[in-house]
Amino acid sequence: MASLQHRQFDRRAQRVRTKLRKVAAGKPRLSVTRSTKHISVQLIDDAKGVTVAAASSLEKDFKGGTKSEDAAIVGKLIAQRASKAGVTDVVFDRGGYIFHGRVKALADAAREGGLKF
Repeated sequence: MASLQHRQFDRRAQRVRTKLRKVAAGKPRLSVTRSTKHISVQLIDDAKGVTVAAASSLEKDFKGGTKSEDAAIVGKLIAQRASKAGVTDVVFDRGGYIFHGRVKALADAAREGGLKF
């Protein structure tokens, strides 16, 4: 049985995604997943059901620092990979995470890298 915190997280994530579907208008979704040590992000085209680009702090050549610095590096990586795939406008899906700390650092770095959301 799922804990209360897990159920609340899932409900919050579902609420965020429902709102995004109304606003998205065919834009790819930039979905963030974080754990206690790592952060990863995927650029998902929901219309086709494919992942366009992805980046993670678990990658082989990744040189990390603090968790916030890692999130910023991952944000820059996803912006570079999205531009190679020809994507500039995205919808930011924070999932059930609050928009501060590592999630905010990733979003700010992705914006600096050229993504618009």
